[in-house]
Formats: sequence, C-alpha cells, structure tokens
Amino acid sequence: MNLVDAVLAGDRLALSRLLTRVENQHPEGIEALSQLFPHTGRAHLIGVTGAPGTGKSSLVNRLALHYRREVQPAPRVAIIAVDPTSPFSGGAVLGDRVRMRDLSGDSGIFIRSMASRGSLGGLAQTTAALAQVFDAAGYEIIFIETVGAGQNEVDIARLAHTTLVVEAPGLGDDIQAIKAGILEIADILVINKADRPGVESTEKALRNMLELSHPLRHVFRHHGKIEVVEAAAAAPQYNSWIPPIHRTVATEGKGIAELVESIARHRQHLIESGDWEARERARLQAELEDLLRETLLHQFRSRIAPQIYEQVLQQVLARELSPWDAVHLLVDRRQG
Repeated sequence: MNLVDAVLAGDRLALSRLLTRVENQHPEGIEALSQLFPHTGRAHLIGVTGAPGTGKSSLVNRLALHYRREVQPAPRVAIIAVDPTSPFSGGAVLGDRVRMRDLSGDSGIFIRSMASRGSLGGLAQTTAALAQVFDAAGYEIIFIETVGAGQNEVDIARLAHTTLVVEAPGLGDDIQAIKAGILEIADILVINKADRPGVESTEKALRNMLELSHPLRHVFRHHGKIEVVEAAAAAPQYNSWIPPIHRTVATEGKGIAELVESIARHRQHLIESGDWEARERARLQAELEDLLRETLLHQFRSRIAPQIYEQVLQQVLARELSPWDAVHLLVDRRQG
C-alpha cells in the first residue's frame, strides 16, 4: 500500500510521514497532494490567532477536548500549530505544545507542530497544504494556531473558514488586538483569561470597535449602558455576521461550551449565506496564484544566465537602475 492509500485508510504513521514530506516540499509530498485533493473540501478550518500571552494553545487544547468528549458523534480533530523557528535547528520551538498533553492518547486527535521558517503572516507557506492532507485523511475539525506575531497575522483569514481572535486583559493595553491590526479578520472574538482584572475594560474596548466596524447596527447609550439594536429588517442586508464576544478561562474550561456553539452558528451562517463557497473560492484562488508566482519565478530564474541577473541586481544596488526598469530589462533579455 502506498503512502496516499495508507493515509486514506487511516494509518497515523503514514499520515505523519506524508506531513513531513509535504512540509519539506519533497516531490513525493507534492505528488501526494495532487492525489489527495479530490478527497478534500469537507473539513471546517478554524484559525486561532492573537497576541502572544493570550493563551491560544490552552484555548485550542480545551476546544479540542470539548469536541472529542462533549460533541456527539465526536469529530476527528487535527491541530496545526505554527511555531517560531528555532535559530539553532531551524525546526519548530515546541514550548507551547506541553500545554496540550491532555490530548495525548486520543486516536481521534492529531497534533502537528511546524516551524514558520521566517514566513510572514503568522503562517508557514505549507500550512494550507498540511490542512489539505488532514482534510483528505478525514479530520472534520482542523485548528490552525498561528505564531502570535501580531500585525502580520491577517493571512489566517485567507485560509480559515472561521477565525478566532484571542485577546486577554492585563497585557498593558486594552486594545491589543486593535493595535495589531487583526480585529478586522475576526469572526469570533475571545477574551481568554477572563478571571483577570480588567476584563470589563477589554470587552468594552472591543465592543466600541465593533460598533464602528458594522454599520448595520444602531448603538444607543441608556444611563451609561451600551445597547445594540439590529438595523430595521427593511434595510439592505449583506449577509452580515457581527462577531460575538466570548469570555473564557481556558485553563478551567469556562466558556468553552458557549464558544463551540458560536463556532457552529458561524459555520451554519456561512453555509446558508453562501459565504462558505465564497471563502473556499477565495482561498483556492489565493493558493493557485501563490503557486503560479512561485513556479513562474523559478522557471524564469532557471532560464536566465546567473551572471546577467547578478549584473542587473548590482545596477539596482548602485541606484543606476530602478527595480521596475530592471524587471523590464530582464524580461526583454529573457524573451530575446
């Protein structure tokens, strides 16, 4: 039995080997992706992002446990944890994975740590490919936990169907998520470590930003209390989903059941509104265009003399040639 057939048959060892080949962009891994692709498109991809220190790993741990122990029939759960790259080995720094020891021993859960390897956006370049392998292998819930680098985390929105932005009180600023520029991508906002002082201020700051972000809501203040009323039914609707805010204490399991219910409601909203199909199209289009750029650049570099490329690069470095003119010059030489 080859590797692809073994993965489709549920062989965990074969799955682990294939994930390694895919992450390392081995030719066997690339070929396997092509064979597995017809078996994809069924999993719910859930992105989990936010500033460092908000407890993303603990939250993913509790969510996975809830899906496996409380939801019937229990879905198979995969976790892709994108970690910072070790400056010594080049591999993933696995410090946060020790918090997921509660998941060990459950054959319905598969945890895969991968190094970001300098990739921007909080996601390694092959994260989407790994998600496709898990999807084809029959994992119905796939969590994608990002590095937590801040401003560049927005790439998760291109990959996930549902994006959780995790915030926590007491990090020195009530609007960490807003400063990081990732509030806009949230489908669900989570205030983790909600037993800490300052949780009310954090939630108030997030609600204030939501009021500005969603024009279909009318906001009234009555005796200092914020009341949000949906726009009249006669007003134009745009399949709007207003991100709910959930308080959780992941280490104690508080608020997890309500968060899982909210994730299910968002999935249903995506299906009923047609946004599920739209997100799938956008995700696959972005992946196709990324692969096109990478392939075309590789082909271009392989067909032009290295000394010519180096000569043009030196002209750019000496400010004798602009990057735009350099591109035209290289393309003209390649065509000539």
